[in-house]
Order: sequence, then C-alpha cells, then structure tokens
Amino acid sequence: MDIQQLRERLALRGAPGSPYTRKMLALLRYRHIPYQLLIPSAEVEEQLPKAKVQLLPTFYFPDEEGGVEPVVDSTPIIRTLESHYPGRSVIPSDPVLKFLDFLLEDYADEWLTKAMFHYRWYYQPDIELAGNILPRWRNLQATDAEIEPISRYIRERQISRLYVVGSNDTTAPVIEESYQRFLDLFRAHLVQGPFTLGSRPGSCDFAMYGQLTQLAHFDPTPRAETLARAPQVFAWVDVMDDLSGLDVSEHGWFDRDLLPDTLQALLAEVGRVYAPALLANAAAVEAGAELVETEIAGKAWVQQPFPYQARCLQWLRQEYVRLEDDDRSRVDELLAGTGCEALFVKP
Repeated sequence: MDIQQLRERLALRGAPGSPYTRKMLALLRYRHIPYQLLIPSAEVEEQLPKAKVQLLPTFYFPDEEGGVEPVVDSTPIIRTLESHYPGRSVIPSDPVLKFLDFLLEDYADEWLTKAMFHYRWYYQPDIELAGNILPRWRNLQATDAEIEPISRYIRERQISRLYVVGSNDTTAPVIEESYQRFLDLFRAHLVQGPFTLGSRPGSCDFAMYGQLTQLAHFDPTPRAETLARAPQVFAWVDVMDDLSGLDVSEHGWFDRDLLPDTLQALLAEVGRVYAPALLANAAAVEAGAELVETEIAGKAWVQQPFPYQARCLQWLRQEYVRLEDDDRSRVDELLAGTGCEALFVKP
C-alpha cells in the first residue's frame, strides 16, 4: 500500500455496515473532500498503523514523519476537517445552533445507536441478514462455505456484546418505543425544512443519517417500522446519501429566535431518554458501580456502565460552559422543560 498516496488524498478504513462510516462518507461527499475508502482486509490490516482503539471508521491523517496517523471518533474528526478544509461547513456559525447541533449529534451517535445495535442483534430475521451480509462486504469472492463460519462468529460475538449498548429484555421496550417516537418527531420536523437546523445539513444530520442507513434501510425489523410510521424519514436517508450537488446558502440555518416547535419536541425526546441515561451512567462510573439502574420514560433501565459515555457528558458540559452568557441564556430557554436542562445543572 502506497503511504504517500494515503497522504495526498484523505483515507479512511470503514465498512457499509458501520453507521459511523456511512456518517463520515456522506459528510465527505457533501463537503467536497476527496477521499479513498479502504474496506478492511488482511492486506489493509497488515500494512496500516493501528489506532489504540480499533473502531470504524479509522481515518489516516498525514503525520510529521512522512507517514500517517490513525485517528478514530467521528465527532472530533468532523471538527478537525473543519479546520483543514474550508467551505460548506456542517457546524452552524451561531453559537446557540452550534451547541444544539453538538447535542443532537451526540444523541444520534450515542442513543440512536442503541436502537441500531439492538434491532440488528435482538430479532432473528435481523440476526440472519446481518450475519449473512456483513462478512461478504469484506470478501465478495468468498463462497457460501467460506462465509458460513465467519457469519456464525459475527453473530455470536455481536449478540454477546448487546450489553455494551444496554440492550436486554428489560430495556428492549424503552429502546424500541424511543425509536418509534423519534420517527414520528423527525417526520414532523422535516416539514419545516430538509434538515434538522435549516436548509443546510449540520453534523447532527450526518449522525442521524449514519444510524438510519442501518435502521431504516438495512435491518428488516426497524426498516419495516420506518416505512410504516415515517416514509419521509426513509426517503430522507436517500437524499442525505449524496449532497455533493446541494447549493449551500450562508443564511441556510434557522434563526435562533424563530426555531420551530418541532425542534423543541425533538429536544424533549433527547431529554426524555438520553439525558437520564447519561446522568445515571456517569453516576455509576464515578461510584465504581457494576450496574446502571434507573428509570427512563417511565420504564426500568439496567445495563453495565459505559465509561465512554461518561466522557460524552463531560464534553457536552464543556461546550455549555464555553458559551457566552447571552448565548447560554438562550440555550437555557430552549432546553427548559425538555429534560435536557438536567445535564447542565451544577451539582
């Protein structure tokens, strides 16, 4: 593999079944950033440096020694790209909208992914489809006999890891009802404009899109739910896939003082489910507890603590603290009564 070529055109390793890979590919197309996608294979794994945490996508940024540095975590990568590639920004210029975009991106990345992972590895039709297709994305030439043991390994491994996102018999109703509400709320919000924060996409749109490429378009159980409840959301995923031809107006964001009620309703869903999950998880991590036990949307929630999401809460609070007083006051007004305000109450 030619490392110099990787330095000249932004490279990332990813797969179609990874919602975060799909998030970033759509973002790169929209921002007109030339890239090359490396599908994981034995050759790719052997020749490229490994990130400390093996996640998809992995980006390879040029380093000072003439090689490439592996970097993961889509949210900070988006901000890095903003500083390296001007134009067609996905970060709103208004500080209030910028904060809401960050909050909604985090919700999509860290809560909607619970639904994505849950549906894929909880229901038998979804388990069968994912087990059959995921390994073929890495090796289109493999025979059925060669794929079968890989499929079995993937199914067994992923089902055994449902605990990571908190998917279990107790939490299943919380996750599924939340996804259903999200579909209804997002469908209603799309009437206000083609994207979450106006007539141009923010980073939160790409985060939602990434999860929905799997929930709405691949896994059979949530796909059927999406088509039945929110065909507009199903269609929106197709629109989001390639926005390279979208004309972008600098005035394409909503006015911070004229935000639609449908956005407030979407924030209320974040406050209903993601806020209590974040707070309970952070408390459990801090206490060294073995379980997170709380109530979400009136139902019991229990899972193992997730240290990464404790850091997500810290990052959200840092963004909140960075706001100027006037901007923070406007954010407080918008979050009041949604449940999200609980994330930013001083201990």
